[in-house]
Amino acid sequence: MVTMVRRPSLDLEHARAVASEAAEAAGALLRLQARRAFTVRSKGEHGDLVTDLDIASETLIVSRLRAAFPEHRIITEEAGELAGNAVWTWLVDPLDGTNNLAIGLPAYGVGLALCETGLPRVAVVHDVPSATTWSATRGHGADGPTGPLRLKAPAGEHAMTVAWIQGHDVPRDDPMVRELTCRLERESKRVLRLWAPLLCWIMLARGVIDGIALYKSGSVDLQAGALIAKEAGVVAHGLDGAPFDDRFAAVDEQRSLVAGSPAVVERLLDLVQDAGLDETPPRARGGRARSRATRDREVARATRPG
Repeated sequence: MVTMVRRPSLDLEHARAVASEAAEAAGALLRLQARRAFTVRSKGEHGDLVTDLDIASETLIVSRLRAAFPEHRIITEEAGELAGNAVWTWLVDPLDGTNNLAIGLPAYGVGLALCETGLPRVAVVHDVPSATTWSATRGHGADGPTGPLRLKAPAGEHAMTVAWIQGHDVPRDDPMVRELTCRLERESKRVLRLWAPLLCWIMLARGVIDGIALYKSGSVDLQAGALIAKEAGVVAHGLDGAPFDDRFAAVDEQRSLVAGSPAVVERLLDLVQDAGLDETPPRARGGRARSRATRDREVARATRPG
């Protein structure tokens, strides 16, 4: 029997080009307006901010997407869900790293992801201060400003640099966060808290950092970076050790994962699971899941001569 493979009903390379142009136009707008006075307002109860620049960038991107794909649904960081055909959904983070921009730290970006029934197909991330763009089409690799982007796995074990990302709604005194970040600090060379998740994913894909530990974070600024990293060769797992499912389900969903090269992911899973942060209910998995690295070490000890 011949299995028919369904092809996307959209020219994904065209969508990638439109998204790249929109992100770069928004980046140019942000670079210009960041030199001028702008308004900063609190958003929510956990220190998140929104500025006039977030809104201006979002308006520009939405207008570009609406002109090219009037039937698509769009979900943005600020405006929320804009009606359209839910088969194709754009996830838009018009300014990732607003807190950095507000204090003059040049670490912020723009991210877009196009999902087909929840599955990310196209991703674009634009680093605003450096005016550089990375993009990917699912199954066809990732590209950066100098060409194809491929992760170079580190040779052997070394002191890791790991980016820590947590959701805005996670309490500062969350005991699980304290436990894991303490472990990461002990076991790593550096734990990076950049407050710009999309840029962390790009740093990981480029091999600038070794891994990412993400805890109860939202989805709008996840799919774009995660797809680019995946297409560059990064692997991601849920905290239970299972491969991470990057499908988008809902705006208010919270996701947790570890990501990096296969070897780094195993080391991070050991830290996560030893800290008790495996989120899978014990009844569902028959006890705490162990990573492959943990199991391999146990087997090695059990079979060691003498």
